[in-house]
Amino acid sequence: MAAVLKDAALPAPPPIHQLHHFAYRAKDAEETRHFYEDILGLPLYHIIQSDFVPSTGEYCPYTHFFFRLQDGSFIAFFDLGNDEAAQPSPNTPLWVNHISFRVASQQALLDMKARLEAHGVEVLGITDHHIFHSIYFFDPNGVRLELTAQLADEFQMLEESKTAHARLGEWTARKEQWRKDRAAGKAAEPLKPQKNDRPEVAGKR
Repeated sequence: MAAVLKDAALPAPPPIHQLHHFAYRAKDAEETRHFYEDILGLPLYHIIQSDFVPSTGEYCPYTHFFFRLQDGSFIAFFDLGNDEAAQPSPNTPLWVNHISFRVASQQALLDMKARLEAHGVEVLGITDHHIFHSIYFFDPNGVRLELTAQLADEFQMLEESKTAHARLGEWTARKEQWRKDRAAGKAAEPLKPQKNDRPEVAGKR
């Protein structure tokens, strides 16, 4: 087990420049390629194939393939060769785990919505998140995707960032109390946030 160094003895964290890739399991490589390349317009850029996993050494044949975004980052997939898709998490709503891609404008969002629907993809939205607009849909593997068009400028986002730590700190303090109450048999429902940023959505089903 590696020794744990105190923060003062550690080098400062180097800058993390951007997402390199996010990887999911794919049921079928060609079906996935058609969706991401032919419909969404992300070019297939790189493929790795092997019988063994480099990080663990375990035997698990795979085809690992990457689609490139405009900023040079990738979304990637593993086809394990058995036509099985990843199973959804049994304790997590389907809308929670997702990946969001940014498009250049609201018109681009509308254009992609029309393109997806023309290919038979069910699209939810446009949804107004105040600082951006979004559409939601699932890829052939059951991965929930979001496309967003940013509305807020850099100044507004900077202003938002100034309160983020305080708001999370308040949530954390309340959650600690909720844990104590739950341990004492007093808390039956999940903790609710201290502020509702989306009051206009309340009551919608």
